[in-house]
Amino acid sequence: MGMTDLLNAGKNYLDASISPQGTRDTAPLSADVAQKNQELVEQWADKLFDATATDIMAWAAEHAPGRLAVTMSMENTVLAELAAKAGLDADLLFIDTGFHFPETLETADAVEKRYPQLPLKRIKPLLSPEQQDEIYGPRMYSWDLAAYNRMRKVEPLNMAMDEYAGWITGLRRADSEHRAQAPALSLDRTGRLKISPIITWDLADTDKYIADENLVIHPLTLQGYRSIGCAPVTFPVGDGDDARAGRVFADGKTECGLHE
Repeated sequence: MGMTDLLNAGKNYLDASISPQGTRDTAPLSADVAQKNQELVEQWADKLFDATATDIMAWAAEHAPGRLAVTMSMENTVLAELAAKAGLDADLLFIDTGFHFPETLETADAVEKRYPQLPLKRIKPLLSPEQQDEIYGPRMYSWDLAAYNRMRKVEPLNMAMDEYAGWITGLRRADSEHRAQAPALSLDRTGRLKISPIITWDLADTDKYIADENLVIHPLTLQGYRSIGCAPVTFPVGDGDDARAGRVFADGKTECGLHE
């Protein structure tokens, strides 16, 4: 008898590999935007590979063929500052999984106040935590983290991305082995631009920018949390540890599914 069976004994729960009713994929881009994105990546990906954050954001403001989504985990608020400085035509997207630390929600509120020119959209999963517990069984993060991440992060973001030509991510090559060769500009699986302005930064660069620009700070980053996700699967890390060592991922992965 597996752990899931023991936890959920006697209850008839839906298999976690089946997504909630109403889940759908991102709408396809129009043919002309898809074509334009492809041309931009072919022309610019190599040139931007080691470019500065300011240059990458300026490039995005000038070349992106439509509105952009800036994905914000609220672990830090660097992307919002860079987007505001570049005058980006963008929304800030925050996936409110329902399992965040209160400090994460407070940080989101502070960001919303500081950057009125960048509307903050709070993306919620189709099911509330209570509904998910009822349908699939309680504490899914403890027995199927991949399914938890899919339902609470990946699928909600997919559904929120319809109107955007691309997205701005906080990927850094220094974060993990998996990201060591990640490009600054690429196409995601839907043909949208995936733009990572701080790709060449490490934690020290990030901390310096946060201090220099007096950014909104997530309080837990001052308490040893370097990579912040949902509360049940996030822990402080020791000095010198990989920043993402304090996160629990599925089956030995180092990604939550958004950057596979």
